[in-house]
Amino acid sequence: MLARINCSAVSGISGYVVEVEVDISFGLPIFNIVGLPETAVRESRERVKTAIKNSGYAFPMDRITVNLAPADVKKEGTGFDLPVAMGILSASKIVPPDRFNGYFMMGELSLDGRVKPVNGVLPAVLCAQENGARGIIVPLENRAEASMVKNIEVLPVESLGQVVDFFTGMRKIEPFSSNTDGLLSKDNFELSDLDYCDVAGQNHAKRALEIAAAGGHNLCMSGPPGSGKTMLAKRIASILPPLSFDEALEATQVYSVAGLLKDQMPLVTQRPFRAPHHTISAPGLVGGGLRPEPGEVSLAHNGLLFLDELPEFRRNVLEVLRQPMEDGMVRISRAGAKLAYPSVFMLVAAMNPCPCGYFGDSVKECTCTASQIQRYRARISGPLMDRIDIHIEVPAVSFGELTGNAKPESSKEIRKRVEAARQIQINRFKGNSGEIRGSSASTQDYSARLQSSSSNQQSSSIQQGSSSQQSSSRLQGSSVFCNARMRPRDIKKFCTLEPAASSILEMAVDNLGLSARAYSRVLKISRTIADLGGSEDILRQHVAEAVQYREI
Repeated sequence: MLARINCSAVSGISGYVVEVEVDISFGLPIFNIVGLPETAVRESRERVKTAIKNSGYAFPMDRITVNLAPADVKKEGTGFDLPVAMGILSASKIVPPDRFNGYFMMGELSLDGRVKPVNGVLPAVLCAQENGARGIIVPLENRAEASMVKNIEVLPVESLGQVVDFFTGMRKIEPFSSNTDGLLSKDNFELSDLDYCDVAGQNHAKRALEIAAAGGHNLCMSGPPGSGKTMLAKRIASILPPLSFDEALEATQVYSVAGLLKDQMPLVTQRPFRAPHHTISAPGLVGGGLRPEPGEVSLAHNGLLFLDELPEFRRNVLEVLRQPMEDGMVRISRAGAKLAYPSVFMLVAAMNPCPCGYFGDSVKECTCTASQIQRYRARISGPLMDRIDIHIEVPAVSFGELTGNAKPESSKEIRKRVEAARQIQINRFKGNSGEIRGSSASTQDYSARLQSSSSNQQSSSIQQGSSSQQSSSRLQGSSVFCNARMRPRDIKKFCTLEPAASSILEMAVDNLGLSARAYSRVLKISRTIADLGGSEDILRQHVAEAVQYREI
């Protein structure tokens, strides 16, 4: 007898439909799974067989063939255990096959029949909702994450027997729903203990960080040990604008695939802050590995990536950052699949000017030779540094600044200016490049916006063997939402200069040797400075300040 059950799988951060076909026929007792299953999927044969027996059901001693369609797309993960088991029970006439119509299911089985949590539930539920599913069976531990998607019944289960009883009509499972309005209406963006009022002095650096946060610009700080570079960087999150609903959904999908979501917080509500150690590998930074997973640049999507002691990172690791920084996308190609992960992040780096750290210091003498300094700085390539918009020196703090009575500006005050500048950018780009991911919206709009986001998944889902390149196309089409992400046509449209400002930029290009990329980035920074000042036009002083943030 033949049984069919629908489930969802994940490629990159997008879900696609997998049809589990189970056929039981007379012959030697063989259990085969076909359709490009990887190791964890092939091993499900033993888990499924033992779980069915320990749940009190007879396992058929016949020839069992399980096909995972589309058969030309590699299947990974343990989420196929539950649909395979239910397919076998349906083909064995324990569960009527017509009861599965309109339902998707996913989950890992333990040997005693318990349904265990899996990764990537949110993209899978979005896929099921888009494909017209009435409901989806998910593990109990994944219920909060799955309930972020509306207009689909989320049915949490604890055991295989509970699923069988539901489809045979012996038990009812109450759909689970979360109070998403309550989740998003409370202040999830309260300032932490890290506040800029704790940082003495460094007003020049704070100004540069404010500009970087307002426009989403990459930034690099250089200075002697103990000058406060790390302290400043860790407080950037306190002045960044809160996530919009669309941004939160994108970040949540990445964390769902990576298995980093917590049951008590199923939606990423704060901008990610990732600070990997300098011993990290290239796959750990940008993603990949034997089983490709999102790297730190994707986990920092719509947030901040902080690289402390930048020259201590291996050069080959830093070089892989160049393409994600430009494209906002990580593309991983393997023999069996091509995956795409989003990586729109703000890079903040900190470094010493030399190995001893005191080159150029006004008090302590540098003990490094010229060749040592050259080798140290050569660890970071010119093309990578050219992709960093703002470069600032962070000198040592004087005794007077440390002991002075002047009260530094708080993060709350800085964030107000940053949010105002971001709102100007949102209004500017709205309608220019499609829907803009804004910085604010009413919680009542959440369900509609989430459903709208899920409906857009159809264009990026893998259907009948197509690759995740479609997902890449959707992510590439993300709207411009801050000045740092402006395209060349946006720069021409929104970064026109008055004659005095144009003359300053011309001198900078001719005399300082700015590259074409640096020229564009100066224009973007100038636009952000003008936005912070509430100026519609880019004036002379805006360009003059922007030029001094470029590394020569």
